[in-house]
Amino acid sequence: MSIPSSLLASESITFEGAIELTQSLLSEIEASRLSQAEIEESVTSLVKTQNGARGFFVTYLTTEDGRDADRPSPGVIEALRSTPEIVAELLVKNLAMSAAMVVYHSRHQSEEMAAGSARVQERSRNLIQILQMPACQTIASQMLESLQSAEGEYEEFFQRWGYDDEQKLAIGSAVGEAI
Repeated sequence: MSIPSSLLASESITFEGAIELTQSLLSEIEASRLSQAEIEESVTSLVKTQNGARGFFVTYLTTEDGRDADRPSPGVIEALRSTPEIVAELLVKNLAMSAAMVVYHSRHQSEEMAAGSARVQERSRNLIQILQMPACQTIASQMLESLQSAEGEYEEFFQRWGYDDEQKLAIGSAVGEAI
């Protein structure tokens, strides 16, 4: 049995298209209609491009009833390992951003949003630890360096999102624990 072409991402997939494809893929996974090889093939097709990987992670990490995201299947793990240069940076950034958003939402008494951000943070950390990719370690180390020195590889990232000291502390803690 081969995977339906509707579950394969093209090289030119848009971010929005990747979100839709990932939603369809997760429905098929939840319904146990795909083998691990088919899951791996579909996720690999998504994470080989920046738009595909971003769309995959925004959907996979935030899904409410994400049993697969809480306990990633072998097919998902192998697929994520296929493109470390894209996957590693997105995972570490997702970890950092969700840690900062837990602080933001908690400050604004938005407990439901804070819980959602905490779920993304936990899933990102879990994937980083399962994957054990050297690229994740490198990016996390660069991010921690930027946090300490207020310059370097990720300072522009922190500036762009306007993270304050408390958020940066949460990011440092989350990233430090993940590696």
